[in-house]
Amino acid sequence: MTLEVRRAGDGALLVDAGSLDGALAVLGALSDAVRLGQLSVTELIPAARTVLVRGDFEQTDPGAFREYVAALLAERSAGSAQQVSPEVTTIDVVYTGQDLAAVAELTGLSIDDVVELHTASRFTVAFTGFAPGFAYLSGGDQRLTVPRRSTPRPRIPAGSVGLAGEFSGVYPRQSPGGWQLIGHTEHPMWDLSREQPAALVPGAEVRFRAVREQLSTAAAPASEAVAEAAAQQADPQPLAANQPALTVLNPGLQSLVQDEGRPGQGHLGVSASGAADRGALARANRLVGNPAGAAALELRFGDFSARAETTLVAALTGAPRQATARGPLGTRELPFGAPFRLTEGETLELAAAERGVVTTLALRGGVVAPEVLGSVSRDTLAGLGPEALAAGDVVRVGVSRGLQAVRESLGDDPRLPAAGDLVTLGIVLGPRDDWFSRDSLERLTTQEWLVTPRSDRVGVRLEGDPLERSPQHEGLELASEGLVTGAIQVPPDGQPVLFHADRPLTGGYPVIAVVRAGDLDSVAQLPPGARVRFALVDPAETSGPVRPTQTLSTKESSQ
Repeated sequence: MTLEVRRAGDGALLVDAGSLDGALAVLGALSDAVRLGQLSVTELIPAARTVLVRGDFEQTDPGAFREYVAALLAERSAGSAQQVSPEVTTIDVVYTGQDLAAVAELTGLSIDDVVELHTASRFTVAFTGFAPGFAYLSGGDQRLTVPRRSTPRPRIPAGSVGLAGEFSGVYPRQSPGGWQLIGHTEHPMWDLSREQPAALVPGAEVRFRAVREQLSTAAAPASEAVAEAAAQQADPQPLAANQPALTVLNPGLQSLVQDEGRPGQGHLGVSASGAADRGALARANRLVGNPAGAAALELRFGDFSARAETTLVAALTGAPRQATARGPLGTRELPFGAPFRLTEGETLELAAAERGVVTTLALRGGVVAPEVLGSVSRDTLAGLGPEALAAGDVVRVGVSRGLQAVRESLGDDPRLPAAGDLVTLGIVLGPRDDWFSRDSLERLTTQEWLVTPRSDRVGVRLEGDPLERSPQHEGLELASEGLVTGAIQVPPDGQPVLFHADRPLTGGYPVIAVVRAGDLDSVAQLPPGARVRFALVDPAETSGPVRPTQTLSTKESSQ
């Protein structure tokens, strides 16, 4: 087996094994090392030919880690091979996908031939990723190998059946994506009420069956199933034990409950998610005396207002807003970046953010909401966690235990950008910078990129002179591989997408660079119309001022 190890930002390494069998062998060897206490990692994310290894690898030399993995493979016994489940899952599909005709044209087949070959194949779940319940199915007829779309769709309906490269797959819920869509199914791919939420797990076998129309009306659409299951995963404490704090009057656009997220759930196809601006969450909780990981409200676009149902202490951090309290005793201005009191019956009114995007509103005692997989965070891509706040929703706070004294101030919040402002972000090249021409690599760091209005918690969509692939990579398809937060992925149209809090676990377009960890909060605060410049930094520099460098140094591995 030929191994290659590449940097994937300042805290991850991508092990390329060259094949699916090789990737599974690497996954097994690394998993054994973790289990035996020989290796400490945050997460292992397998894919078609690679394994993404996340952890404290800022000072680890990729070459030394390659030798370490090779030694693990040599020591691993042949008897530890993964056992494949004999169970076969049959999925009924209506083959009316909007790309079905395009797939037929790309393959030189008729539409009927495409359907016949797809239903005649026996697939195996190679790995999971991208979103909860999304399985990459290998073993299809090679004549159905087609490239992804040059420009991903911003929304693909739940249940869509698609093709990408050598893989087939089913979208468990509405999400963006670049697969070629050939049909639709109502088979529930992800359901938290089941002991095993994912319908398809690695090693399982899958068959597709063509039907004229969906016959089952009993199964709820994936998004409804997730919402229902999330409600069943509520905190076991009865709501009566928690204090109603606010009644939402005007929720604004996408006001969410967020905490530190749900890391370590990659084996379920679930990314960490959590607060987009982690620093703002930490500061707000400190101001009101909450534990560091307490949940708060993440307010994004538009005005926000809510009525206090009890007297409480709150704080605002992140994107600055004009804050006012209105009540029977009059109107008063509220501070930003400092704790304040809201009296029962007063209305909290927040204007739209003046700069930045994300404002964090922390309440003393922490926001209480239904937990899913150990977190109350809303993952907008995966559809996990409480829905966005709506008018009439009641926000509750937890019991007052483990609280500290409020803080008068923590100093000024960082100055955030407005539309038209320029923000410099530090990046580490790779893991797939070799897919791009020399001119494109220079263009990545010399031009200013415009933040488009299509940006959200999943990713920031940038616009500029397109990045072109190197001649030897033109027209090639990259097998899906793991993504880290901050990955700058470049689809064939050359316009980068900078993945953020609700990123997919895997993706199929090359990642030219990764934003360093210390700048991820700045990414969360990029408003539409802001401009971005990228600067190369040493991978060990996860925070502090950007100091551009032309040669990225590496240090000897401690492995």
